[in-house]
Amino acid sequence: MGAVTPLGNTFEETWDAAVKGKSGIGMLTRFDCTHFSAKTAAEVKDFNLSDYIKVNERHRMDRFTQYAVASSIMAIKDAGIIPGKTIDQERIGVSFGTAIGGIESFEDTYRDLQEGGYQNLYPFSTTTVISNMAASQVAISLGAKGVNTCTVLSCASGSNAIGDAFRVIQRGEADVMIAGGSEASLTPLGIGAFCAMGAISTNPDPKSACRPFDKNRDGLVMGEGSGALVLESHESAIERDAVVYGEIVGYSTVSDAYHITSPAPGGEGAVRAMEGALLDSGLSKDDIGYINAHGTSTAYNDRFETAAIKTFLHNRAYEVPVSSTKSMTGHMMGAAGAVESIFTLMAIKTGLIPPTINLHTKDSDCDLDYVPNQTRKVSIKAALSNALGFGGHNTALIFQQFDGRY
Repeated sequence: MGAVTPLGNTFEETWDAAVKGKSGIGMLTRFDCTHFSAKTAAEVKDFNLSDYIKVNERHRMDRFTQYAVASSIMAIKDAGIIPGKTIDQERIGVSFGTAIGGIESFEDTYRDLQEGGYQNLYPFSTTTVISNMAASQVAISLGAKGVNTCTVLSCASGSNAIGDAFRVIQRGEADVMIAGGSEASLTPLGIGAFCAMGAISTNPDPKSACRPFDKNRDGLVMGEGSGALVLESHESAIERDAVVYGEIVGYSTVSDAYHITSPAPGGEGAVRAMEGALLDSGLSKDDIGYINAHGTSTAYNDRFETAAIKTFLHNRAYEVPVSSTKSMTGHMMGAAGAVESIFTLMAIKTGLIPPTINLHTKDSDCDLDYVPNQTRKVSIKAALSNALGFGGHNTALIFQQFDGRY
């Protein structure tokens, strides 16, 4: 696994901060936000690109692509894989998601056009902007010559990229897939659009701005970064004696077919996604010991996701701990599902459930066990991660402990 997040510049740093209940949210510094209603964001901090990308290659990559390449290099090293040596290059694929893509490069390119016409444009302007460049540059950087796909499904993109990679390996089309999501949309257009929508928190205090499931929540806080996971077939991993964090066993993605921004009443799409992932996994609801919620800190999401979990788990809904790690990372958009999959796997492996911070005031519509403010030690056999996106996308992934047996 590899990660670049507001909590840390590796997945280890990110996980350590999460279990300590730290917040990666601060004042927005990427641009002058004086005239914006949102003043806070979860920014990546002090990240050294030189460790991962040569100076003469950076200008060809938007920030979201840079994050994707860096997290993927970390992940492939963590996996102990050397493409072309330990695994054939043709048997290594890439599946990477993003919600928005190269929006920073888009804004820069438009400004150049306005100032000097098309003759003033950087020759590779197009390839810094388009969303598939994260997947493409990851493959180029690592020499992965197998299946290469890009998932663009709003805030479910990272989760879908992982689920799709799972399917590629199940079909036998690859032995290894580098999968995840990346986002870097803390720009005037990126922030401004959410301000205009009224979906973003206007709380000026970064420590309390993101408060999923709390009665006083007032919107999401935007974040950025990337998460990457190496998925590998059981046979390949055992053959090379790989270190295994866990096993992906269930994946489902469905549509609300209801509204472009609002979840369907009762979260019925999320219910079907969770049910589908459970059916795919072959597990029972009694096996689910933790849910990493989408938990955006918006009125609609938190209420409808809570309702969906109740419908899904029935009488166990109040017994299963649920937490929103977005309370610490902010909403990383297309990267969210990937980073939250890392949190879910680490919760299974370590028995530590990261908390929902800033949860102080109960909401009658949000009355589950959200692991408020303090990490909890439990034993988890299997856990579920939800990802819900604008346009009615609902995705669920289920992971479980890996014991090496089949």
